[in-house]
Amino acid sequence: MDRGSTKDDVRHLQEFARSRRGVEAYVEPQTIATESTLLLIAADGEWTRRRVAGPQAAWAVAEKLGLPAYDAMIVGYPQRMRDYNARNKPTR
Repeated sequence: MDRGSTKDDVRHLQEFARSRRGVEAYVEPQTIATESTLLLIAADGEWTRRRVAGPQAAWAVAEKLGLPAYDAMIVGYPQRMRDYNARNKPTR
């Protein structure tokens, strides 16, 4: 693991959720390289991802923020996220 989650990670997620419309949470599993992560996606597809202290912590953060939450391994990611990435892809 490269590092665990920090209070700054949670603060970032809170600020993102409070400053954007229609935010949904996607709980991502731990991998060989990182702890579990929580991906937040706004209504326009803008997104952010931060480490959390495990899946239970991810669900708890989403609940505390009043966000609908999904298991990313089951439902996948919404099209609006891919569209946002395509619109904001750096030009070479």
